[in-house]
Amino acid sequence: MQFLHTRGPVASALSYQVLKCGASAGANYEEADDGSSDRDILAKRKISLREVKETRFRLRVLRKCELLTADQDPVIEESDELVKILATLVRNSDRS
Repeated sequence: MQFLHTRGPVASALSYQVLKCGASAGANYEEADDGSSDRDILAKRKISLREVKETRFRLRVLRKCELLTADQDPVIEESDELVKILATLVRNSDRS
């Protein structure tokens, strides 16, 4: 994210938002492992999914605005994969 701090105030502000929602996704998923019930686990996984989607959105905005370069495309692709994985986990948990 330090790279974005060299790209101007908008990129810098968005980098904090990417960090915040990305870290939140991980924290909520970690908390899901210790959920008090199946319903609690599912709720935390759904929060993680929303946060990963928000992270992916912000990364795509940064890329469209050319504040990220093609060098960061693998990170954006990885965020797509994380959305798919979490969506599958949520969908499978919802059926239980």
